[in-house]
Amino acid sequence: MGKSRPHNLNRYSDREGTLSGDGSADRALHELTVLSRTLFDTPDESEILRLAMDHIAAAGPYSAEAGYLLEADGDLAPSPGNRQDHASTVDRRVRDLAGQDGPVAVPGRPWGQALGLRGLEGLHGYLVVTSRSRPTEAEWSLLATLIRHTAAALSVAFAHRRHREEALELHRLREERAALQQQLIAVVAELAYRRAVHALMADVAASGGDEEAVTRALHGLTGLPALVEDRFGRLRSWAGPSRPDPYPEPDPVRQDALLNAAARQAGPTRIKGRLIALVRPHGEVLGMLALVDPQGEADEHTVLALEQAATSLAPELAHLRNLAEVELRLHRELADDLLAGTDETSAYARSEAVGHDLHRSHYIVVVQWSDRTADDSFAQTVGRAASAVGMRSLLTRRAEHVVLLADDRPHARALYEALTLETGAPSGSIGVSARCDSPDDIPQRYQEAQRALEVRSHSRKPYGMTFFDQLGLYRILGPGNEFRELEAFVHEWLGQLIGYDARNNSAMAETLAQYFDCGGNYDETAASLAIHRSTLRYRLQRIREISDKDLANVEDRLNLQVATRVWKIVLGGSG
Repeated sequence: MGKSRPHNLNRYSDREGTLSGDGSADRALHELTVLSRTLFDTPDESEILRLAMDHIAAAGPYSAEAGYLLEADGDLAPSPGNRQDHASTVDRRVRDLAGQDGPVAVPGRPWGQALGLRGLEGLHGYLVVTSRSRPTEAEWSLLATLIRHTAAALSVAFAHRRHREEALELHRLREERAALQQQLIAVVAELAYRRAVHALMADVAASGGDEEAVTRALHGLTGLPALVEDRFGRLRSWAGPSRPDPYPEPDPVRQDALLNAAARQAGPTRIKGRLIALVRPHGEVLGMLALVDPQGEADEHTVLALEQAATSLAPELAHLRNLAEVELRLHRELADDLLAGTDETSAYARSEAVGHDLHRSHYIVVVQWSDRTADDSFAQTVGRAASAVGMRSLLTRRAEHVVLLADDRPHARALYEALTLETGAPSGSIGVSARCDSPDDIPQRYQEAQRALEVRSHSRKPYGMTFFDQLGLYRILGPGNEFRELEAFVHEWLGQLIGYDARNNSAMAETLAQYFDCGGNYDETAASLAIHRSTLRYRLQRIREISDKDLANVEDRLNLQVATRVWKIVLGGSG
């Protein structure tokens, strides 16, 4: 791929940091023009990068410390020509830039930059350039020109390579198709074809019979794209061309209608351009195997292959179902014990055994849907929705609701919206506890989540998600609240003022309490505190600043007033 250096460029590589010849701008531009032609004539990306690094001095007093090319998997591959004295430091810095340009510190070099080589398709790589002095505007312009030309040459080289690869892939696919056609032509008798199907599926079963192997075998037999979906319509495996990306999100209503239509047939059935066979080893539908056949090309041989493939797939899906049920049972047993209260050491050990990190902070999430019974089916629906929005959790259920022990604070609406999509109805309420930092606190946090759910379900807008730490006054209005909850409420609303008073020997909390006791009347409040009216106005302004609460806001004012009453009457005005 053209590894030799052009003769008219070799003189650049022997200098570092100065322009060639007399250093004039015209001479530099001429040298860059020659280099640019060479770059665009070079078909190999690595060689383009090497040329740019070797001849960086054409742009000014620069040295090329390192070069990188972006690989297909997104990783940055260093050039063999990279300097090794500071390789690890430079490499780490370039990767930390995450696709952006930025400075690079190299000992002995006052100036260093990692410059992205970008084309229309995005980032192609990096060139790390250093200089013994800060570049002038003219030198920087020349360097920017070299970078642009290098990036453009890389874009051309990448495009040529893609075209070559696509041509080779097309040729390979044509050869494979021709070979398959020849193979199918050779199977002239139906008995021979049946034997071939049975033999292939027997090999698949003997090798483990997983979904990927079945779909690959089915695609190889029929020439049609083959796929496996779970019973809810989510893709599990695809073999063959034309895979949708992204794969369509299933509609629960349509999926149920499709399964019912397929279940009424004795064998494979055609529905909307697909030939479908249900996988149901013991009557329960575990999944669906299908061939994409919009042109109706499938014949009796194709149907036979699909039936045999579905038979081979059934034991695998049944095995996966059994494993999932065992894992789900272990998760539920652990979640039940945590909600009831269990030994902390045992809880950590059991959570590690089932692959859940109980050392993280957790939130208890209680889910209730008005038109759905909290049975196993709904629990599975909640589990799928939680996974879809990235929640890692333990799941269990009670008589009236499903409970999640999530290892992160849920998004304010994501779970509710995902469940609305899953169930097809927005008629659900979700309560979320405050943060739980220890397994010992989980029973108390479970009560908080139930309280949040209760407030939501009895509010004017009963559907949606409510967080316990956003309930404000409602946290202490329900039955069964403990003294500790009253303290927590006072701390949330008056804690800043109480702490300020303790540090400064002031009376901000008492002033606010007296202000509320006097119905917000300035004269009465000032008289009761034996201070001037202007002093009261100053204190109230400081109270707003210290507490970060707005006395003009109706909800803040109500919560503050209740907090001052609890502080004085229940807690005795203590800090």
